[in-house]
Amino acid sequence: MKKQRPVNLDLTTIKLPAAGRASILHRITGVAMFFALLFVLWAWATSLSSENGFLYVKDVMQSGFGKFVIIGTLSALAYHIIGGIRHVIMDMGYWEELSSGALSANIAIGAWLVLTVLIGVVVW
Repeated sequence: MKKQRPVNLDLTTIKLPAAGRASILHRITGVAMFFALLFVLWAWATSLSSENGFLYVKDVMQSGFGKFVIIGTLSALAYHIIGGIRHVIMDMGYWEELSSGALSANIAIGAWLVLTVLIGVVVW
């Protein structure tokens, strides 16, 4: 049995609603935090191994790459917390309508962008 379904392989033509973007960002930041945790654990273990290890991690964290990783990790954490709070509020029965859900998603994404800029200014 062959199904004749329309196929759209051009993903640039698909426009997700705000709630969809917020949900996907929440999942992406969760995965990003998992991989960032590998860097954090490495830095923690290396810095506790010896004085030279601590100085090496300090140099890495003060480099451009280290600052980029710190900003990315804190940005992912910030959005994941904001998105998580949004989901908890929705689980309590609020912001479930289309208009309020879209508004809360846009506010969450906007707050995340503002926090990311602030994190970047503070870290850099």
